[in-house]
Amino acid sequence: MKRGALRRRARDISVMLVVLVCATVVIWTWGRTPTSAYLPPESHYLKLQTEEKAERIPTTLNTESKDSYSSATPFVNKEDSKEDSTDNKDTEEEEEKHVEEDIVSNTNQGKTPIIEEKKVEQVKREVIVSEPKYQKTPTSEETKLEQVKHEVAVGEGEASKTTHIKETISDPESNILATDEERTDGGTSTARIANQACNYAKGKWVVDNHRPLYSGSQCKQWLASMWACRLMQRTDFAFERVRWQPKDCSMEEFEGSRFLRRMKNKTLAFVGDSLGRQQFQSMMCMITGGKERLDVLDVGPEFGFITPEGGARPGGWAYRFPETNTTVLYHWSSTLCDIEPINITDPATEHAMHLDRPPAFLRQYLHKIDVLVMNTGHHWNRGKLNGNRWVMHVNGVPNTNKKLAALGNAKNFTIHSTVSWVNSQLPLHPGLKAFYRSLSPRHFVGGEWNTGGSCNNTTPMSIGKEVLQEESSDYSAGRSVKGTGVKLLDITALSIIRDEGHISRFSISASRGVQDCLHWCLPGVPDTWNEILFAMI
Repeated sequence: MKRGALRRRARDISVMLVVLVCATVVIWTWGRTPTSAYLPPESHYLKLQTEEKAERIPTTLNTESKDSYSSATPFVNKEDSKEDSTDNKDTEEEEEKHVEEDIVSNTNQGKTPIIEEKKVEQVKREVIVSEPKYQKTPTSEETKLEQVKHEVAVGEGEASKTTHIKETISDPESNILATDEERTDGGTSTARIANQACNYAKGKWVVDNHRPLYSGSQCKQWLASMWACRLMQRTDFAFERVRWQPKDCSMEEFEGSRFLRRMKNKTLAFVGDSLGRQQFQSMMCMITGGKERLDVLDVGPEFGFITPEGGARPGGWAYRFPETNTTVLYHWSSTLCDIEPINITDPATEHAMHLDRPPAFLRQYLHKIDVLVMNTGHHWNRGKLNGNRWVMHVNGVPNTNKKLAALGNAKNFTIHSTVSWVNSQLPLHPGLKAFYRSLSPRHFVGGEWNTGGSCNNTTPMSIGKEVLQEESSDYSAGRSVKGTGVKLLDITALSIIRDEGHISRFSISASRGVQDCLHWCLPGVPDTWNEILFAMI
């Protein structure tokens, strides 16, 4: 028993020694390292952030492309747009069908790149286009063709992009809220806002019961009956009561008297195709309010506008408002280049189409012009070239460059050449303001003008839609004016969403079963083009 008691005491002493050693170690460690050593580092703490208003990231950074005109209208059949050398159609409605065929045939139809990739692409593009080009007239056809080829290469990567339109009103019944009541009180809506940074191409269409600016049935002195839809069988005229409202800036309301005061002793010239003629007639109706003006002078002969012997009409029209000595004129130049007969003694002669020369009218009368508005686009097709017997020339001789012979390249080359020439003339004509108007879209659905294409919608579907893109949907137009003193009158995207504004099946001049989905009813969309022009001059 004595031996067992000794064992228990030895065990107790061992336990006490172990506890004493452990306590000594803990006390020693406590003195050297405080309790904070056992807490997680600050970087591992859970941090709670305050709520902030989320910023909307645009899903499209750059929606324009050289092919955005056709890509923005999905009903255009790319296969039907291929060049047909046997096509000999030569009517007013046969338009851009073949314009881009050689450029867009290899276009990438892939998925839209993610936002980060678009940002990188946008930065690269800005670096490329920021270099001032075309400030002087190119000295050779090869140099300008290289620029066009570069433009095509840049544009091919963007063909899958479309016009960036945002829905701002989700409830169709709430469209009545987007009326002229949105205009601010007082004179703010009509006051001229000197905002050089305003992008008038961005904005939305709103209902305005103060429209139209003139009567389509009364402006007979200036408006051709084939474009006056009030004189046709159309019964829905809601398209006339729509106004363009730019985003983040104001656009003064057009008034004829104000326009004449601003253009006192000046000349406004429209040079282009039939869409340019529509803009000219729209401007005349807007200035006069659609009223007859017997005091307005016909000064066409001063600009060479005389009906030739055996001709149907002169090469243009020019009118002068005597109270301010303001002249408004239009010159027909469907391709915006110089065209002249090869053999003036032969009535059936071919015509030289000088891609590198501006129209002879501009070379002769530019010194008389103060505001110039140019356009082209809808006559660059094989039907027009063959029907009019136009032969492409460069440097005064027939073109032998196969790449330049492609209509898309030829058109872009011509636009670059003419814009470049006008830009070179700006220092010689102080005060001259030059504009290139972007392409007016077509809205043929289910075919072309001669294959059953139609545009039957008569209800404005653009209300509540907002155009947000920064650059033009007309790629070649945007590239042509880069680095020059010629400004872009960008009307393409805002016109794309106005398909109800065309003459459509109500045309009184088209053949039976043929619809006009190219030209616009007047009053209508071209009035807005002139309102933007008025704000920019």
